Amino acid sequence: MPCGQPESGGAAAPARYVLGVDVGSTAVKCHVYDRAAAVRGSSCRKVESLYPHPGWVELDPEVLWSQFIGVIKEAVQAVCPVQSHPSFHRVVSCPELKTNCFILKQVIHVIFTMLHFLTGNDRYLAPSFLTFSTHQTSMKLSWVFKNIPEADEAAKKNNCCFGTVDTWLLYKLTKGSVYATDYSNASSTGIFEPFTVCAIEKKLCCYLILLFPQHIFSDTSNSSEVHPTCWCIWLAWQVADQQSAMFGECCFLPGDVKLTMGTGGFWNINTGGNLYASKRDLYPLIGWKIGDEVVYITEGCMSDTGNAIKWAQDINLFTNVDETAEMARSIVDSQGVCFVPGFQVSANDPYLCASFMGLKPTTSRSHLVRAILESVAFRNKQLYDIIVKKVHIPLQTVRADGGVSNNSFVMQMTSDLINKKIEKPANTDMSSLGAAFLAGLASGLWTDKEQLKKLRRIEAVFEPQKDLEEYRPAMDTWMQAVKRSLHW
Repeated sequence: MPCGQPESGGAAAPARYVLGVDVGSTAVKCHVYDRAAAVRGSSCRKVESLYPHPGWVELDPEVLWSQFIGVIKEAVQAVCPVQSHPSFHRVVSCPELKTNCFILKQVIHVIFTMLHFLTGNDRYLAPSFLTFSTHQTSMKLSWVFKNIPEADEAAKKNNCCFGTVDTWLLYKLTKGSVYATDYSNASSTGIFEPFTVCAIEKKLCCYLILLFPQHIFSDTSNSSEVHPTCWCIWLAWQVADQQSAMFGECCFLPGDVKLTMGTGGFWNINTGGNLYASKRDLYPLIGWKIGDEVVYITEGCMSDTGNAIKWAQDINLFTNVDETAEMARSIVDSQGVCFVPGFQVSANDPYLCASFMGLKPTTSRSHLVRAILESVAFRNKQLYDIIVKKVHIPLQTVRADGGVSNNSFVMQMTSDLINKKIEKPANTDMSSLGAAFLAGLASGLWTDKEQLKKLRRIEAVFEPQKDLEEYRPAMDTWMQAVKRSLHW
């Protein structure tokens, strides 16, 4: 497969195609891109979650590996045999750890609040307000050591390795010769010190309090780095999901804003060479590291975006997701009906209850669907206001991606609420494209970021059409509904 295999001299030769794989929490997607960044082949498989006990959510790593191979086979029609390697335990997705999280959070807050007060150093500001949830790698690892005796024993014998999903896939791709993650993935785990781009043991909250053995962690590498694999493909990328989408949207300059609305929702702001720490709601991350260049971003996130819409489809509120925007527009308003998303554990309130409120005898499917879509736009408004208040960088045009960005009702309402222009690309799978861009830079398919900017294809632009005050009554009612759903 002509995809950028380095020549014998060691330099990466220009590739004809580049492949990007997006391994998400609900699906594994693969796209093959040509030099014009046009999609030439695609494949997608659903990620199967396992629920062995109440409160346990897991992924089987061998099944994930099989799905990873499968989407690549289907997209490029050319793979080589791979050797199987065992794993200790399934990937831990979101176990129930409310009590342990609360106690740990209080200890972390006290220690880092004192450190920030005594030193005035912002590197202690974000950890002092860090809210641990079951979505974070640090809590999953703590759970594994407490509940899987074999893993704990193996770690004590220096016979256990731990990493993120990309670490596992890289390990498998290279037949065990490379065990690493990149800086963007590492900074998203809660067990990495992003302020100094240093090793895990430098972060007090995870290394000393959670007592993770230092030797189990993988090495960190650049986001764009070439690795030979057991296939006829050279691996030239490794980057976290949201950071990859940022790169795919060409958010290369400070102030560039990316809004991803997929299973969950993520607002990311390029903060350049400065790592910004917020007291609440926003968290600093490493965007990508290419050579000596380190780009930082700040992230705000919300759960239950696309999966709330998928749930509505599963209970037959509509047949096709493309119908929802028209259903919402077919009525003047939601008739006072509010939807509060809460299917996943909230970082701010683990007891938040998902609910519909304001139901009436005249409530129709259209009212319910509109209420769900409005909840997405209202939460976008909340996060955007926090960003404007706490990130003191002039914000540029918002660039949206993810499946929900195809919903014109959500996009237009969000644009109205934040009073900002929003661009939607022709291809909304930006995570795959961002990984492909990084791989293309490493392999020589593309020369620099300026060339990548010229490849952007904008399908639609949403500009403010209504004044914020027109939405004020509905948003105030929705916020009251949220308050009533807290601490359930």
